[in-house]
Amino acid sequence: MAAQAVKTEAELVVDEVLEHIHAGHNFLLSGGAGSGKTYALVKVLEKIIEENPHTGIACITYTNTAVDQIMERISHDNLRVSTIHDFLWDNIQQFQNELQAILLERIRDDEDKNFILPDDVVVTDDLFSSLKYGIQYKEVLRLQEGAISHDEVILLANLMFEKYSKLCDIIKDKYRFILVDEYQDTQVEVINIILRHISQSAKQNTIGFFGDAMQAIYEKRIGDLDEYLRVGAVHEVKLEQNRRNPQAVIDLANKLRIDNIIQHPSGQMDAPNMDAKTGVVKPGGVTFLYSSSPNLDPVRDFLRWDFSDPLKTKELNLTHNLIAEKANFPTLMEIYDKDKVLDYRKRVKDFLRDNNIDSDSYTGKTFGEVLDDLYAKFPKNKKLLPTPGMQEYIDGHLDLFEAAKGYDFLAFLKFYVDKDHLLDDKKQTPEVEAKKGSSRDALIKHLFKIQNIISLYENRKFSQFLKITDFKISRASDKKLLHDQVQQILNPESGKTIGEVIDLAHDLGLCLKGDVLRRFADRSKYIYDRVSEAPYAEFLSLYHYLEGQTPFSTQHKTKGDEFDNVLVVMDNGKWSQYNFDKLFNEIGNPGSSPVSDAGILERTRKIFYVCCTRSRENLAIFFNSPSPSVLVGAKKLFRSDSIFNLDTIK
Repeated sequence: MAAQAVKTEAELVVDEVLEHIHAGHNFLLSGGAGSGKTYALVKVLEKIIEENPHTGIACITYTNTAVDQIMERISHDNLRVSTIHDFLWDNIQQFQNELQAILLERIRDDEDKNFILPDDVVVTDDLFSSLKYGIQYKEVLRLQEGAISHDEVILLANLMFEKYSKLCDIIKDKYRFILVDEYQDTQVEVINIILRHISQSAKQNTIGFFGDAMQAIYEKRIGDLDEYLRVGAVHEVKLEQNRRNPQAVIDLANKLRIDNIIQHPSGQMDAPNMDAKTGVVKPGGVTFLYSSSPNLDPVRDFLRWDFSDPLKTKELNLTHNLIAEKANFPTLMEIYDKDKVLDYRKRVKDFLRDNNIDSDSYTGKTFGEVLDDLYAKFPKNKKLLPTPGMQEYIDGHLDLFEAAKGYDFLAFLKFYVDKDHLLDDKKQTPEVEAKKGSSRDALIKHLFKIQNIISLYENRKFSQFLKITDFKISRASDKKLLHDQVQQILNPESGKTIGEVIDLAHDLGLCLKGDVLRRFADRSKYIYDRVSEAPYAEFLSLYHYLEGQTPFSTQHKTKGDEFDNVLVVMDNGKWSQYNFDKLFNEIGNPGSSPVSDAGILERTRKIFYVCCTRSRENLAIFFNSPSPSVLVGAKKLFRSDSIFNLDTIK
């Protein structure tokens, strides 16, 4: 008789989850970094499908990338895998009468700042009745046109499920099981919908959650389910193995965790962190480095890692701003995140609102003409003048300010700019172009399209290249023309601007300017003009950065990834939500921090945990000019023989 195979920890955990499902319990599978949560999720789905082949199942997660990863592992006619936003929108969009009623109610509520119409729009009961397609889910919020975006979908869905119990019946009829991946990144309103509001329905369904409270690094998310665990509304199952990290990183990570999970190596020989020859977990290396200089060259020299291979080695910084200079796209970053001419524009807009001045009264005027009029009517009014920081920026960029003064005032007032329009890294391939969730603006999308076409040509994928470009090859000279022009675009020495490349790509037929780009150029002329003057070499650097082709990444963006070597740069980047000094002070002297710092300490500890647990082999932490109390904290986290002062190393 053959011996029965011993079940792995993950298989035992799946069995425990199934016991809760059979008992009719909602459940939470908690697992630390590298524990195999996605594997467990897929196995639970397989078992549910096997036992309930004709039952509707929903699996929802935070990003399109996560959706694709799950769908690559499992598919079934009755399984719906989608982002949270798409899932909720699919379940409310057909109820237009109720949706419009709720939206009008929120618009009329003066206390609700999420749904504000322009001052010149009159709110009537039939405000949305003339819309051909009713309320639509788009990338940009334009309430007067019936267009809501990502945040509004969540808010409206929460209100609709709370108010209409019939909607709760419908969703339970559609989905006997709803599983939530990476639950800690889910908005509170979503948890309210699936754990509170749909309980209004007497129909039966089971809710399952998969994730890790220690990896809750995004603002305005649920973070944990402690209040539901305490009252037995959700039952927790723990997956405490670690298949990714070497022992040294596991030991450090366990010191950082503040919940009841202590990770251990899985012991499975097929796990990435196991040494096949010795049969034990890889030891790995963890190093804490510090110096009196922020210069990272001595750090890289000390580590001797191959930073030219971005698939194996990553340098993690807290913000994109800290990376932009290193990764060679500082001008683009300044345009989208540091332009104080635009900050002053908002100050003027707020001044008009606070003084009950209708902006439409300046129809046909330029921004400069409006400023002249306001300065005359409100001489030396401090709320109208630029702040000292704005004035300093304007004095250093007089050409920008003079250009801004020449733009049509109303057009200049209305366009919106955000660094996510530049840096959002959700892929915009033709297969996912129609999906919601990308924040890139039309200009950046167009530039990515140009570069994707060029990359296909560079990599000699000519059949794909010819499918997505309008360039026509009818003779040998066309091939030479294409080669020469592509080299001109890619050669930094050519000094071509982004605007010149857009025009060249259009003239060649590589990538034509479409209506979407033209509308953006009209509506956001200031941004379009500024970006057009920037070197195309900067966009190439941005492209390589967002495509993961550089050693740099933000600490948020790397969540879910793993690399052989990870360098974590402990710099807050003037971001007040995090503070590495305070974290190490608290670790060195527990209980010494004021209560007001609790939120900052928790966020910083979690982002640090996420960073450290990306490493498959070697981890290094660099701290610039640490205080004595920071070093006390470091000595509690790291072995004394792994702490190095680079100032003393020749």
